[in-house]
Amino acid sequence: MKKNIKRLLTVFVLLLIVLVIWQYPKLNIISGFAAKNAASTIYISGRTLESIEEKDHNVPLVKLADTEYDGSTHTSLASVYGLMKREAICREGLGCVLVNDDIDPKLYSITPKREFIKSPLPYPFGDGKEKDTLFENIDYTKLATALNHVFEDTVKTRTVLVLYKDHIIAERYLGGFDKNTPILGWSMTKSVLATLYGILEYQGKLDTGDLVLLPSWQQDKRKNITLNHLLRMQSGLAWDEDYTSLSDVTRMLFMESNMAASQAKKAIVAAPEEIWNYSSGTSNLLSGILRTQFNTYEDYLNFPYKALIDKIGMHSMILETDLAGNYVGSSYGWGNTRDWGKFGLLYLHKGNWNGLQLFDPSWSTYVATPTKNSEGVYGAHFWLNAEGKFPDVPRDLFSANGYQGQHVFIIPSKDLVVVRTGLAEDPYFNTNVFLREIIDAIQ
Repeated sequence: MKKNIKRLLTVFVLLLIVLVIWQYPKLNIISGFAAKNAASTIYISGRTLESIEEKDHNVPLVKLADTEYDGSTHTSLASVYGLMKREAICREGLGCVLVNDDIDPKLYSITPKREFIKSPLPYPFGDGKEKDTLFENIDYTKLATALNHVFEDTVKTRTVLVLYKDHIIAERYLGGFDKNTPILGWSMTKSVLATLYGILEYQGKLDTGDLVLLPSWQQDKRKNITLNHLLRMQSGLAWDEDYTSLSDVTRMLFMESNMAASQAKKAIVAAPEEIWNYSSGTSNLLSGILRTQFNTYEDYLNFPYKALIDKIGMHSMILETDLAGNYVGSSYGWGNTRDWGKFGLLYLHKGNWNGLQLFDPSWSTYVATPTKNSEGVYGAHFWLNAEGKFPDVPRDLFSANGYQGQHVFIIPSKDLVVVRTGLAEDPYFNTNVFLREIIDAIQ
């Protein structure tokens, strides 16, 4: 009997060892996510570690991580049962980053120059009190009901802002959030990155038809890849966008020092335009290419704020950089809900911000034009409804979308911009029903 128990214990221990070895690499992602997310959320949004662990980290695997935050040094540490410890540090103006042996403190001595110019104009064009306007064609009871539905517990909505004809017609926040709380946009950041290319093209400094011309690509078919191919995710480069495993995207976000290099190293598996393959690596490659457009690193850091973010008063926004100093254009853009709303309005007005033209009006058409083989759901770093994925929503809808249901919806035919942030997407958050109920409230 004792021998059998001993054998069973031996088998159990061996199985446990095998399980740990098999899953051990994943711990890098779990503790890396916990450390990075806690550091950024506390440092940028001002939320508490307790609220982050209770809400943001209370999901499978991530909830296994133990996380600490030191407010005096703005650093966080996370591990899984003491294994695979990861550290994230926060840097003024640059956000937070997971650290490793590649860390170079010299990079952090240069920070973006910001211009926080206050304007007495009402929102969205200034910092003054928004106009108290009632539209006769809006059923405000129906509109309130639409927000009630999306704020039910299971939907996990945090904030909603509805803008109609440049006016706030509905706005609501979950407890712990308000109009000043910066929220991580995740992949909504991709749309911000693409806008920077639209601005440069309008300034005559590049063309989306330009070849990328990376030196390492010149001896194979990658030499035929253009900026347009990258913006449309149709380069033909290999990439695995799987967040449930050790994949290209999780390795890049939680293990790579230079995220701009991750996609550049991949082989080409199809001719440009032959396939559509969503890739966060492509967005970070574009961020690295953007960096080469400037004479100095300081100019690169300043450009997003000078040409776009501070230009339209999105003063809460911050773009985080990786260890190599590249903006993480795939994922790490933060802004409060009203500032995300301003971004949507810029596109609703085809790049014109209260009389100032930031990009050519045709750029809005370009990003909202369906990409070949995307089944009408993707343009150029924006998502689409071109083939009626959302049957009760106008097909001219285009949007900036992010992980866990972050959205800036732009509906030109209805003069609408809708921002929704939260912790859940389909099937818990139903985009079609949400937008249909808002549209139905506007006669």
